[in-house]
Amino acid sequence: MKLKQRVVLLAILLVIFIFTKVFLIDNLDTSAANREDQRAFHRMMASLRVELDPRLDHTLQSPWEIAAQWVVPREVYPEETPELGAVMHAMTTKKIIKADVGYKGTQLKALLILEGGQKVVFKPKRYARDYVVEGEPYAGYDRHNAEVAAFHLDRILGFRRAPLVVGRFVNLRTEIKPVATEQLLGTFMTVGNNTCFYGKCYYCRETEPACADGDIMEGSVTLWLPDVWPLQKHRHPWGRTYREGKLARWEYDESYCDAVKKTSPYDSGPRLLDIIDTAIFDYLIGNADRHHYESFQDDEGASMLILLDNAKSFGNPALDERSILAPLYQCCIIRVSTWNRLNYLKNGVLKSALKTAMSHDPISPVLSDPHLDALDQRLLSILATVKQCTDQFGPDIVLVEDRMTLSHL
Repeated sequence: MKLKQRVVLLAILLVIFIFTKVFLIDNLDTSAANREDQRAFHRMMASLRVELDPRLDHTLQSPWEIAAQWVVPREVYPEETPELGAVMHAMTTKKIIKADVGYKGTQLKALLILEGGQKVVFKPKRYARDYVVEGEPYAGYDRHNAEVAAFHLDRILGFRRAPLVVGRFVNLRTEIKPVATEQLLGTFMTVGNNTCFYGKCYYCRETEPACADGDIMEGSVTLWLPDVWPLQKHRHPWGRTYREGKLARWEYDESYCDAVKKTSPYDSGPRLLDIIDTAIFDYLIGNADRHHYESFQDDEGASMLILLDNAKSFGNPALDERSILAPLYQCCIIRVSTWNRLNYLKNGVLKSALKTAMSHDPISPVLSDPHLDALDQRLLSILATVKQCTDQFGPDIVLVEDRMTLSHL
């Protein structure tokens, strides 16, 4: 064989060898990642029930110190949290030492300080479980039970980007009024035999108070994130205009995602994939009201999109607002880990998992059955949307491998 032919043959063999090696390594890596996704799913399912137990393994630390140490740029709490039940037990039982009007916003809430100095946000019950909120998908008052359900869904999806939430009953007369600021106390009233308050917020009205059953008010408490992690607010690129007859650009521009990909922080890093995850999360819970979102300050797009304020959810189980999924079907990309988790949750697993996860909450049952059924139906719509994308662009383009190392040092 001539030298030139040998060189050509060796070059061909080298190309085949490199291609085979890369192909095998890629497949092995993908397979290993998929196996880890499956193991993570089984770990999550095994720890679904969170029994509210005051006992702590680390007796030298308060539950508030433990929860504060969990927070890192990409997670609010870690995958394995044996102390979660103790922290949530403290949230629902610790003495309230101060009560004030809620931080600025459109909806009624109260800011409570619990024994040990921990801040929590209290959202009162406004609707019965089976009440259906009519109108726009963002209509109506905040739903306290939606906050509880959204937190547990965040656990189930493996995002771990929502602050801890648990249900709580408070006695307005004995627990709140004695420690309330003058500003909050001035909004209290009695309607019939019920103690009520209307607080201070953009839509708070004396004519629309939240009322307890006698003195006992049901609500949710959300754990305040540690002050060492200041938040930065961002306008959501797929936010609505909230003006009748005026559409946002994403509602009429089919190439809108291409424009988003050219702007910071969506042109690099994990933020755009976080937006996609959040769209999936919001579609499942029926939240069409995420006009802004928060991340940690000065993060340059590297920290997570924090799933704060999920109370405009679970309003109407019969309404599937497909426009919530616009980031997914316009960009046609999704994390492989998110895709795997969604597939593990089909065939009724999602409904069952969420029901189990919420079963130990003090305000259980948290959701009515129609809302639980709606979750499974919406999941099918998400899977169908991703399939349309893969059919059009191929799985190599749509399914994005993005697993960021998380540090809990």
